[in-house]
Amino acid sequence: MSKPILYGFPISIWASAPALASAELDVDVEYKVIDLSQGDNFSPEFLKHNPNGTLPALVHNGKSYISTVEVIEYLVSVSSKKVAPATSITTVVHEDKYDPNFAFVASRNDEEFAQVSNGIGAGFTASRLAGLRKYAASPEAQPHKEFYDKQITKISSLDALLKGNAPDEGKQQFFALSTSLWENIKVFAIETLPGAINEGPFIGGAIPGQDDYHVGAWLARIACLCGAKKSEEGVAALEKRFGPLPEKVKKYWAEWIVRESWTKAYPDNNLH
Repeated sequence: MSKPILYGFPISIWASAPALASAELDVDVEYKVIDLSQGDNFSPEFLKHNPNGTLPALVHNGKSYISTVEVIEYLVSVSSKKVAPATSITTVVHEDKYDPNFAFVASRNDEEFAQVSNGIGAGFTASRLAGLRKYAASPEAQPHKEFYDKQITKISSLDALLKGNAPDEGKQQFFALSTSLWENIKVFAIETLPGAINEGPFIGGAIPGQDDYHVGAWLARIACLCGAKKSEEGVAALEKRFGPLPEKVKKYWAEWIVRESWTKAYPDNNLH
């Protein structure tokens, strides 16, 4: 019987969630890399599997699962291990107001904007846009023209902003959205997450449940963006940005980063 094919990218935040899940649940998958930095998620070939052009995606027995939630639900359904089911916090952590991908380029002021516009975020956006335009120009792209037009408009706007080619009004709006994003992220880390942990140390109880695969990956990205390069630096980085963390959150992090699944999703404990 063929293995499920899991499409991901090593530094994709939401592709890290099923990486945690598959390791925790002992589900053997064939992993295929889709290079987000080159816009390969926009290739007509990949759009056959996921018309949204997003990661993760999983394909098995002719059926595609095209969101983080769908992929993890599938992995849970085929595993012999029983874990706590997802609750509302899984839906919440995927809301735009906590978006860890926007946080990758978010800038609240000119100082942060200078760092982002001269850093990885701007280069990543530019290379993705180049890949997107390349794929959009191919004959195979014609059935997806509406999709390509929408994506080019969206990413071109961000690329122009990060290159300093957008009106000042757009830059100030970007600052306001970024400020709101980080305020929301702080609320999630300080209030929402500990409120979802009951007996703990995980939301799912003694071991990670469905919620934890999503929230653990999200928290890893936020810790990384707060300055943590290694897992053991996570709490200090989060507290430097947000202030003292609730004990439940510190315990949550400490219990996650020593699990075998974590070291598989984050090799050498390098956060991303």
